[in-house]
Amino acid sequence: MSATTGSTVDAARSHAELVRRGLATYLVTDAAASGDRGVLDVVRRAVDGGATAVQVREKHASARELFELTVRAADVVAGRALLLVDDRVDVFLAARSAGAVVHGVHVGQSDLPVDAVRRIVGEAAVVGLTANTAAHLDAVAALPAGTVDYLGVGVIRPTLTKPDHPAPLGIRGFAAIAGSTELPCVAIGGVALADTAALHAAGAAGLAVVSAICGAEDPAVAARAFGDAWAEASA
Repeated sequence: MSATTGSTVDAARSHAELVRRGLATYLVTDAAASGDRGVLDVVRRAVDGGATAVQVREKHASARELFELTVRAADVVAGRALLLVDDRVDVFLAARSAGAVVHGVHVGQSDLPVDAVRRIVGEAAVVGLTANTAAHLDAVAALPAGTVDYLGVGVIRPTLTKPDHPAPLGIRGFAAIAGSTELPCVAIGGVALADTAALHAAGAAGLAVVSAICGAEDPAVAARAFGDAWAEASA
């Protein structure tokens, strides 16, 4: 193996490990669920409590508002967790060009094609993709290795934070998806603390949580509880 090839392999392994470590307690922001305290306060408290990833997802924000929120979230997170932008590749690029530490993007099936996203954001960025059917997995499997870093799989059960969600998979349906791909899969959609052990056993690489942290009386306590439950399930 040449020195160049070896360094490329090492970089790929380091990137994959960064992603896997960051998926355990994955906060997805929601302004409505955050209430009067606001998204940034929830993000700060959740990361203080041990959240390992934060996805800035605000469907009703303008591009400028999302950009400003992402830049401010980067200041709050301060490199302590993965910071991702939902859907908006342009906002990710703009925030990164402004000097914000933003690690990547998460896109859905109706957003830009994920292979195009990878070409735009580069090899070092984290790219997540929503997937909840066998056809989605087939499409991912046909892509070059490294196009997608992880899959967001759900919804697990009905959730008000995404009213247009597909039919709930349940834990058994999640297990079928996670067992059909080598990519790490994050469970999302109506996930509760009590689901931690079952979803870990079903093959989850982490839990993506919206209301259970954003709407908690103390997001730090809620994030810590999810982290502790995940650690216990992983032991």
